[in-house]
Amino acid sequence: MGDIAAPGLTSRRAIVFGLTSGVLAAVSACTAPAVPGTGGAAVPDEQQDLAAAVSPVQEVPDPPQPLPATPAAVHPPTKAQLVAEFAGKRPTEWGLAVTGVVTRSPARPAVITLDACGGAGGSGVDQELLAVLRRLGIPATLFVNARWMQANRTLAAELGADPLFELANHGWLHRPLSVSGKSAYGIAGTAGVADAYDELTKCQDVLQEAAGRPSRFFRAGTAYYDDVAAAMTRRLGMLPVNFSINADAGATLPPAAVASALSAAGPGDIVIAHFNKPGSGTAAGFRQALPRLQGGGTTFARLVDVLPAL
Repeated sequence: MGDIAAPGLTSRRAIVFGLTSGVLAAVSACTAPAVPGTGGAAVPDEQQDLAAAVSPVQEVPDPPQPLPATPAAVHPPTKAQLVAEFAGKRPTEWGLAVTGVVTRSPARPAVITLDACGGAGGSGVDQELLAVLRRLGIPATLFVNARWMQANRTLAAELGADPLFELANHGWLHRPLSVSGKSAYGIAGTAGVADAYDELTKCQDVLQEAAGRPSRFFRAGTAYYDDVAAAMTRRLGMLPVNFSINADAGATLPPAAVASALSAAGPGDIVIAHFNKPGSGTAAGFRQALPRLQGGGTTFARLVDVLPAL
């Protein structure tokens, strides 16, 4: 600064050089270091641009560098490809928490997931429960069966557009996901790989139509899987998700029991309840427990906010 303040002793070239140096020093001081793995720091290019703007001599810029190639889109396998890939594989696990099925998240918020089963499982809408979540500003992931969406197309589109919620895949016919026809709660599971493929993908088609996009997450009807079917789900680009807390036991519990179960939710928990059975104890139980959880510092998020893509 002292040299610039003495114009009688400084040539025009020296002034320009001093300005250029000062600009570059400021850039070096204010620019964050390079992020590891990004291919180097952005500082040298920015310095060159600023120096060219100050310098009286225009230099020929380096030729532009080509942009990184965009990775080719990864398409899920077709039905025939999946059948060929999984044919002959024999499951060794059956249940709610088999290998490959996510039951908790690594993040601090708890996640509320609400199922709508459709068909004989109920195609109603618990508007009171949705209103509780909206009033408290609590996000949730809504696992919707294709039959429920077909009975509630307008509402499905509205919920899919609401940023508080996300719609997720709860299957085509709400069947346990099996490659050998195993049953849960008296409901026969999918009979084989081809049948499981339909249960997984046909609901995605309805989600695309109803909400404008498919889902990254899947929950089987009854929440039962075998380990081969869980691997198939992942192969199709969906994460099979169950739960660590069952808050309403299929919308059969009274409000006090729902509130008690929900009150145990903490960091990383995934809660399951149902919003397709108005008049159950679920809404009242949530209305009791959620303000207490919020007051104690529990936060909530959707699955898409806490679980990475496959």
